[in-house]
Amino acid sequence: QVQLVESGGGLVQPGGSVRLSCAASGSIFSIGIMGWYRQAPGKQRDLVATITTGGAINYLDSVKGRFTISRDNAKDTVYLQMNSLKPEDTAVYYCYAERVKQTWYGPTGDYWGQGTQVTVSS
Repeated sequence: QVQLVESGGGLVQPGGSVRLSCAASGSIFSIGIMGWYRQAPGKQRDLVATITTGGAINYLDSVKGRFTISRDNAKDTVYLQMNSLKPEDTAVYYCYAERVKQTWYGPTGDYWGQGTQVTVSS
């Protein structure tokens, strides 16, 4: 069984910074794409940033230049450095891992973390 465990959320003032971490645990052979989504109250879950095994990155337009996603393939961990935070960044942030293989010959699966709250407020 694969689990994604997030950490690093909390309350931060506008203009501040927060770093989220997400570590995948369990029997893992490989992970395709890792990333972060967010969901504000009453809104749909939106993609924030993704990163492939090879380092190709995609960002939501509204976070470009402020957020940085990175990944440690050896640790099966993905990070999201969030700078210049705005109140509209307030949401539950979910870690996501796509095309996870537990053996080289086995099927792939997609997994979600439990979510971590980020609140941007003065």
